Amino acid sequence: MEGLMEEQKLPRREREKLAQRQEMLDAALDLFSKKGYGNVSMQEIAEKSEFAIGTLYKFFKNKEDLYRALVSEQAVRFHDGIMEAIAASDDEVEKLRNFVKAKGEVFRENAAMIRLYFSETQGARHNVMVGIDLEMRKKHDDFMLVLASIFESGMDRGRFRRIADPYHLAVAIEHVTNGFLLLWLEQPGGHPELEDPDVILNILFKGLLV
Repeated sequence: MEGLMEEQKLPRREREKLAQRQEMLDAALDLFSKKGYGNVSMQEIAEKSEFAIGTLYKFFKNKEDLYRALVSEQAVRFHDGIMEAIAASDDEVEKLRNFVKAKGEVFRENAAMIRLYFSETQGARHNVMVGIDLEMRKKHDDFMLVLASIFESGMDRGRFRRIADPYHLAVAIEHVTNGFLLLWLEQPGGHPELEDPDVILNILFKGLLV
Protein backbone atom coordinates (compact mmCIF):
# COMPACT_ATOMS: atom_id res chain seq x y z
CA MET A 1 0.00 0.00 0.00
CA GLU A 2 2.79 2.41 0.92
CA GLY A 3 4.61 1.63 -2.32
CA LEU A 4 1.44 2.32 -4.31
CA MET A 5 0.95 5.68 -2.61
CA GLU A 6 4.56 6.66 -3.35
CA GLU A 7 4.09 5.66 -6.98
CA GLN A 8 0.95 7.82 -7.27
CA LYS A 9 2.97 10.87 -6.17
CA LEU A 10 5.33 10.52 -9.15
CA PRO A 11 4.96 12.70 -12.26
CA ARG A 12 2.78 11.23 -15.01
CA ARG A 13 5.75 10.39 -17.26
CA GLU A 14 7.43 8.43 -14.47
CA ARG A 15 4.21 6.56 -13.71
CA GLU A 16 3.92 5.66 -17.39
CA LYS A 17 7.48 4.33 -17.38
CA LEU A 18 6.76 2.20 -14.33
CA ALA A 19 3.62 0.86 -15.99
CA GLN A 20 5.57 -0.02 -19.14
CA ARG A 21 8.26 -1.74 -17.12
CA GLN A 22 5.65 -3.77 -15.25
CA GLU A 23 4.05 -4.84 -18.54
CA MET A 24 7.43 -6.11 -19.69
CA LEU A 25 7.97 -8.03 -16.44
CA ASP A 26 4.48 -9.53 -16.62
CA ALA A 27 5.09 -10.66 -20.21
CA ALA A 28 8.44 -12.17 -19.23
CA LEU A 29 6.90 -14.05 -16.31
CA ASP A 30 4.22 -15.50 -18.56
CA LEU A 31 6.80 -16.66 -21.13
CA PHE A 32 9.31 -17.94 -18.57
CA SER A 33 6.56 -19.88 -16.79
CA LYS A 34 5.42 -21.58 -19.99
CA LYS A 35 8.74 -22.16 -21.75
CA GLY A 36 11.48 -21.86 -19.12
CA TYR A 37 14.08 -19.12 -18.75
CA GLY A 38 16.54 -20.61 -21.20
CA ASN A 39 13.97 -20.97 -24.00
CA VAL A 40 12.81 -17.35 -24.08
CA SER A 41 14.51 -14.52 -25.98
CA MET A 42 14.38 -10.79 -25.38
CA GLN A 43 12.70 -10.47 -28.79
CA GLU A 44 9.86 -12.73 -27.63
CA ILE A 45 9.44 -10.68 -24.47
CA ALA A 46 9.31 -7.46 -26.50
CA GLU A 47 6.69 -8.93 -28.84
CA LYS A 48 4.63 -10.34 -25.97
CA SER A 49 4.60 -6.99 -24.16
CA GLU A 50 3.98 -5.13 -27.44
CA PHE A 51 7.05 -2.91 -27.18
CA ALA A 52 9.92 -2.45 -29.59
CA ILE A 53 13.02 -4.45 -28.71
CA GLY A 54 14.94 -1.17 -28.33
CA THR A 55 12.44 0.00 -25.71
CA LEU A 56 12.89 -3.23 -23.77
CA TYR A 57 16.66 -2.71 -23.71
CA LYS A 58 16.16 0.79 -22.33
CA PHE A 59 14.74 -0.83 -19.20
CA PHE A 60 16.87 -3.99 -18.97
CA LYS A 61 20.39 -4.41 -20.28
CA ASN A 62 19.87 -8.14 -21.04
CA LYS A 63 17.69 -11.11 -20.16
CA GLU A 64 19.65 -11.86 -16.99
CA ASP A 65 19.06 -8.31 -15.77
CA LEU A 66 15.34 -8.65 -16.49
CA TYR A 67 15.10 -11.98 -14.68
CA ARG A 68 16.92 -10.64 -11.64
CA ALA A 69 14.53 -7.68 -11.52
CA LEU A 70 11.53 -9.99 -11.84
CA VAL A 71 12.57 -12.29 -8.99
CA SER A 72 13.94 -9.55 -6.72
CA GLU A 73 10.87 -7.33 -6.97
CA GLN A 74 8.51 -10.23 -6.40
CA ALA A 75 10.55 -11.24 -3.35
CA VAL A 76 10.26 -7.74 -1.91
CA ARG A 77 6.47 -7.82 -2.35
CA PHE A 78 6.26 -11.27 -0.75
CA HIS A 79 8.39 -10.18 2.19
CA ASP A 80 6.55 -6.90 2.74
CA GLY A 81 3.14 -8.57 2.54
CA ILE A 82 4.02 -11.20 5.14
CA MET A 83 5.65 -8.65 7.45
CA GLU A 84 2.58 -6.43 7.21
CA ALA A 85 0.32 -9.36 8.13
CA ILE A 86 2.45 -10.22 11.16
CA ALA A 87 2.41 -6.61 12.36
CA ALA A 88 -1.40 -6.48 12.20
CA SER A 89 -1.76 -8.02 15.69
CA ASP A 90 -0.05 -7.64 19.06
CA ASP A 91 -0.90 -11.18 20.14
CA GLU A 92 1.80 -13.76 19.43
CA VAL A 93 -0.61 -16.56 18.46
CA GLU A 94 -2.44 -14.27 16.07
CA LYS A 95 0.87 -13.12 14.60
CA LEU A 96 1.69 -16.74 13.78
CA ARG A 97 -1.79 -17.32 12.34
CA ASN A 98 -1.40 -14.22 10.19
CA PHE A 99 2.00 -15.47 9.03
CA VAL A 100 0.57 -18.81 7.87
CA LYS A 101 -2.44 -17.13 6.22
CA ALA A 102 -0.30 -14.54 4.43
CA LYS A 103 2.18 -17.13 3.19
CA GLY A 104 -0.68 -19.25 1.86
CA GLU A 105 -2.08 -16.24 0.01
CA VAL A 106 1.35 -15.52 -1.49
CA PHE A 107 1.59 -19.07 -2.81
CA ARG A 108 -1.93 -19.07 -4.23
CA GLU A 109 -1.68 -15.67 -5.88
CA ASN A 110 1.85 -16.11 -7.23
CA ALA A 111 2.05 -19.79 -8.04
CA ALA A 112 3.55 -19.18 -11.49
CA MET A 113 6.36 -17.03 -10.09
CA ILE A 114 7.15 -19.48 -7.30
CA ARG A 115 7.23 -22.46 -9.67
CA LEU A 116 9.51 -20.50 -11.98
CA TYR A 117 11.91 -19.59 -9.18
CA PHE A 118 12.23 -23.13 -7.90
CA SER A 119 12.72 -24.60 -11.36
CA GLU A 120 15.30 -22.01 -12.41
CA THR A 121 17.17 -22.17 -9.11
CA GLN A 122 18.13 -25.66 -10.18
CA GLY A 123 18.43 -25.10 -13.92
CA ALA A 124 19.65 -21.56 -14.63
CA ARG A 125 23.26 -20.63 -15.12
CA HIS A 126 25.13 -19.84 -11.93
CA ASN A 127 25.83 -16.21 -12.84
CA VAL A 128 22.09 -15.58 -13.25
CA MET A 129 21.14 -16.87 -9.81
CA VAL A 130 24.05 -16.07 -7.51
CA GLY A 131 23.15 -12.42 -6.87
CA ILE A 132 19.46 -13.22 -6.47
CA ASP A 133 20.14 -16.03 -4.03
CA LEU A 134 22.34 -13.82 -1.84
CA GLU A 135 19.73 -11.08 -1.78
CA MET A 136 16.92 -13.47 -0.95
CA ARG A 137 19.00 -15.23 1.71
CA LYS A 138 19.54 -11.91 3.47
CA LYS A 139 15.82 -11.17 3.46
CA HIS A 140 15.05 -14.67 4.68
CA ASP A 141 17.61 -14.44 7.50
CA ASP A 142 16.15 -11.12 8.63
CA PHE A 143 12.65 -12.54 8.54
CA MET A 144 13.64 -15.60 10.58
CA LEU A 145 14.86 -13.29 13.33
CA VAL A 146 11.47 -11.55 13.32
CA LEU A 147 9.70 -14.91 13.51
CA ALA A 148 11.97 -15.99 16.37
CA SER A 149 11.18 -12.76 18.21
CA ILE A 150 7.48 -13.71 18.19
CA PHE A 151 8.26 -16.93 20.04
CA GLU A 152 10.61 -15.10 22.41
CA SER A 153 7.93 -12.51 23.19
CA GLY A 154 5.33 -15.22 23.72
CA MET A 155 7.62 -17.00 26.18
CA ASP A 156 8.40 -13.80 28.05
CA ARG A 157 4.68 -13.01 28.39
CA GLY A 158 3.72 -16.55 29.40
CA ARG A 159 1.85 -17.32 26.17
CA PHE A 160 4.25 -20.14 25.22
CA ARG A 161 6.20 -22.66 27.25
CA ARG A 162 9.94 -22.38 26.81
CA ILE A 163 10.30 -25.82 25.23
CA ALA A 164 13.04 -24.88 22.75
CA ASP A 165 15.18 -22.04 21.51
CA PRO A 166 12.93 -19.40 19.86
CA TYR A 167 14.98 -19.49 16.67
CA HIS A 168 14.62 -23.27 16.43
CA LEU A 169 10.86 -22.89 16.80
CA ALA A 170 10.90 -20.27 14.03
CA VAL A 171 12.77 -22.71 11.77
CA ALA A 172 10.26 -25.44 12.61
CA ILE A 173 7.13 -23.44 11.80
CA GLU A 174 8.71 -21.97 8.65
CA HIS A 175 9.63 -25.38 7.27
CA VAL A 176 6.36 -27.05 8.22
CA THR A 177 4.46 -24.23 6.49
CA ASN A 178 6.68 -24.46 3.42
CA GLY A 179 6.22 -28.22 3.29
CA PHE A 180 2.43 -27.95 3.20
CA LEU A 181 2.45 -25.17 0.63
CA LEU A 182 4.96 -26.88 -1.66
CA LEU A 183 2.82 -30.02 -1.53
CA TRP A 184 -0.15 -27.94 -2.67
CA LEU A 185 1.98 -26.23 -5.32
CA GLU A 186 2.99 -29.59 -6.81
CA GLN A 187 -0.52 -31.05 -6.77
CA PRO A 188 -3.16 -28.33 -6.34
CA GLY A 189 -6.01 -30.70 -7.15
CA GLY A 190 -4.80 -33.42 -4.83
CA HIS A 191 -4.19 -31.25 -1.77
CA PRO A 192 -6.76 -28.65 -0.69
CA GLU A 193 -5.62 -25.15 0.19
CA LEU A 194 -5.09 -24.58 3.89
CA GLU A 195 -7.91 -22.24 4.80
CA ASP A 196 -7.37 -22.85 8.53
CA PRO A 197 -3.84 -21.90 9.70
CA ASP A 198 -4.33 -23.99 12.85
CA VAL A 199 -3.98 -27.12 10.70
CA ILE A 200 -0.30 -26.19 10.60
CA LEU A 201 0.06 -24.42 13.92
CA ASN A 202 -1.44 -27.27 15.94
CA ILE A 203 1.41 -29.53 14.82
CA LEU A 204 3.61 -27.28 16.93
CA PHE A 205 1.09 -26.16 19.54
CA LYS A 206 -0.35 -29.59 20.41
CA GLY A 207 2.32 -32.06 19.36
CA LEU A 208 1.92 -35.83 19.11
CA LEU A 209 2.21 -37.10 22.66
CA VAL A 210 -0.94 -37.72 24.70
